[in-house]
Amino acid sequence: MTDHIQFSVGDDALLLLDQRILPGREEMFTVKTTKDCIYALQTMVVRGAPAIGVTAAYGCYLAARELDPADAQWKARLEKLLHDLEEARPTAVNLRWAVEIMRRAWQADSDLSLPRLQAKWLEMAKDIHVQDIEINKAIGRHGADLIDDGDTVMTHCNAGALATAGYGTALGVIRGAFEQGKKISVIANETRPFLQGARLTAYELAKDGLPVKVACDNACALLMQRGMVQKVVVGADRIAANGDAANKIGTFGVALLAKHFGVPFYVAAPASTFDLNMASGAQIPIEDRTPREVTHIGEHQITPKGVGVYNFAFDVTPSELIAGIVTERGVIRAPYRENIARIIGG
Repeated sequence: MTDHIQFSVGDDALLLLDQRILPGREEMFTVKTTKDCIYALQTMVVRGAPAIGVTAAYGCYLAARELDPADAQWKARLEKLLHDLEEARPTAVNLRWAVEIMRRAWQADSDLSLPRLQAKWLEMAKDIHVQDIEINKAIGRHGADLIDDGDTVMTHCNAGALATAGYGTALGVIRGAFEQGKKISVIANETRPFLQGARLTAYELAKDGLPVKVACDNACALLMQRGMVQKVVVGADRIAANGDAANKIGTFGVALLAKHFGVPFYVAAPASTFDLNMASGAQIPIEDRTPREVTHIGEHQITPKGVGVYNFAFDVTPSELIAGIVTERGVIRAPYRENIARIIGG
């Protein structure tokens, strides 16, 4: 699955499969402006750290395209649009990573005219798009060796093709194991409140003909207690220098259960998801999203009016609960600070 993020030359627009309405409908959302891009990111038309990064790269091009080269202030206006774009969501580091790549390319050749900068950024965004798929396939190759024939693998949220440019990180590991000929099955935790597991992970695995069952989030302990889970593989939105990993809310709880029941817990993520400026997960900002995601299912309110909710979108799993971090450069194991510095920071 690679057609969920497309750049249309004819429309001069980014086309995103709208993940808010999957699996019921498959519709493309058109992004032509910075405002469109920010909306798509904040409302989760597109989500998942690598996919956010790819979208942001195209968003930089779209920001540049909005401006008039005859405007003497176009550089200042562009920098404001880039700032607005990189502030769209706080937790996934790939958003700022992508914007910063584009910004550095501009700074390195600051005399570029606006039309030439637009052309440069569009080619760079296309390169990031293609490279992400290759990175995910490399993650899959490295991670596949961690999965044994006959395993049932649990995953939380969606770290598959839909969360990337294609193939996936956590689901890339699973796809890699299938490509090795291993007979495995997948348990997709539903992942309340946005149901990325029930709606998205199950959707793309079923579409690819891979065996998957959906489990309620609060069934994890029972499933592990009964020996129904042999491995856990999840994605990440930001990984600190010490290996602490931020992922969808509920991941920390799954990791605690995996530790208790002796189930290896792995994180799969590209090098771009590491933030070596953050010494530990305690520094990672946690997004607090709209209460409506919790209070409503569609248009139907399921909580009493006037009752508040917590809707933190992420939590942080301490590195001591992680058996290994699968990257395109190989599997990183403890001691994490030293090995991350050597493999990612080197």
